[in-house]
Amino acid sequence: MTVQKVSPVLRIFDYQKAVEFYVNWLGFKIDWEHVFEEGMPIYMQVSRDNITLHLSEHAGDATPGSKVFSGAMS
Repeated sequence: MTVQKVSPVLRIFDYQKAVEFYVNWLGFKIDWEHVFEEGMPIYMQVSRDNITLHLSEHAGDATPGSKVFSGAMS
């Protein structure tokens, strides 16, 4: 089996803080955002180079404090 792409889901608790960290500090761009209706939790995708992350405010999505490691491929 060859894995073509992995998109981890990471739990976020504050949209503005997530944008501040992933976009403003780490340099990711927001690809898309989804909210069922105003006031509901957000689910979004950010990417940078060949890294794609899903960020979710939904309770039950991912575990707070999870870590994702990436190694350089040669």
